Amino acid sequence: MTCYIPNINLKREMLEELGIKDIEELFASIPTDIRISELAIPEGVSELELKKELENITESTKKRLVFIGAGCYDHYVPSAVKAVAQRAEFYSSYTPYQPELSQGILQALFEYQSIITELTGMDVANASMYDCSTAVAEAMRMAKRITNKSEIIVPKALHWEKKAVVKNYTDNIGMHIKELPYSLQTGETFIEELSNLITENTAAIYLENPNFFGVLESKITEVKSIIGDRIFIVGVNPLTLGLLKVPGEYCADIVVGEGQILGNSMYYGGASLGILACRKEYVRQLPGRVVGMTNDSDGRRAFCVTLQTREQHIRREHATSNICTNETLYALNALVYIALLGSNGLRDLGIKIIRSAKELVSKLNKITGIEAPLFKGYYFNEFTVKINNASEVRDSLIEKGIEFGIVLEKAFPELKDTLLCAITETHTPEDIERLVAALESVC
Repeated sequence: MTCYIPNINLKREMLEELGIKDIEELFASIPTDIRISELAIPEGVSELELKKELENITESTKKRLVFIGAGCYDHYVPSAVKAVAQRAEFYSSYTPYQPELSQGILQALFEYQSIITELTGMDVANASMYDCSTAVAEAMRMAKRITNKSEIIVPKALHWEKKAVVKNYTDNIGMHIKELPYSLQTGETFIEELSNLITENTAAIYLENPNFFGVLESKITEVKSIIGDRIFIVGVNPLTLGLLKVPGEYCADIVVGEGQILGNSMYYGGASLGILACRKEYVRQLPGRVVGMTNDSDGRRAFCVTLQTREQHIRREHATSNICTNETLYALNALVYIALLGSNGLRDLGIKIIRSAKELVSKLNKITGIEAPLFKGYYFNEFTVKINNASEVRDSLIEKGIEFGIVLEKAFPELKDTLLCAITETHTPEDIERLVAALESVC
């Protein structure tokens, strides 16, 4: 088997350079009574499980547990992602303009775009936006350019920061935003109310699946039949797309999403990766840039920036966006991550996350004074929790090293004593037990 270990020759060269025969000789200066023969770790575990075992050996009891999402999630990033993305060929985080010098990164962006179109069921994707919020806002501006109408309908259950970004992007071009209410029983958006909000001036409808409360919209496939030729914009959690219908199957026109969860760390809340894809007929209204495949003067396959309708390259009044760059490095991480997972891996990861969420919900409901989830709709990895004195409980858990949910009451006054919580594949059964024990001590 050693012939298949790629660095075996490198190790041999290093030992020869040091003038020693093997690794044991390298450690000969360490007294034998303080040396160990091997680490007490189980065999045949995954990379994530091995990392957890090593944390248990070191300082796991001091590790802070996080059960917060709301747009930024602590998913596991395999070591191979950084190993590939940090190769010297990809060092620049900026999209290169000179194809004669940048075929590697341009091909990587082309492959990223291809994977995003396959994930979303769209025809074309750009090379990425800053984050999901800017992607949503740019999609709404696209809808205005396409339809020459100015009303947008968005769900009331939308992150307040995303609402602020949308307002900032749309106010100065005369766009008007209406809100679609949600059910206090299921947490789903009242899609039946769409007919009452739509007017002749409605440009687009934006919905998320899952929505901000983590609830899956069971009637989202009916939207296009209600709104007709108005633009249908869908916000997705990309990790659900190994299990759910892709937006292209229910006639979405533009798809946006948050790409941080695809092989990118949380980076203390940013930077991030905005996904934006659309149908082919709207490609000329797509903001940012699109990398395409072509042939060079010798007839060889080559890649170049095909569309970049920014104001620096064309007349300002014809620019589709003032965004002058994209998140190349994070798009590269996403490409490597998805390629590592593959379609089966994406599906398996989704199933694992759902099972963890079900396990957590089951244990929470056994604690007196807790109702989880508050909304009875289907959920993926995020859900609402009704708990007496939610703010005080949350603060008490922080003192115990556990971040459990965000308080919704400030943005949604009707949701008093309600937290929005999330779980990922990084949480172990032991992490859940630790949370449950802490809740039982403070509730």
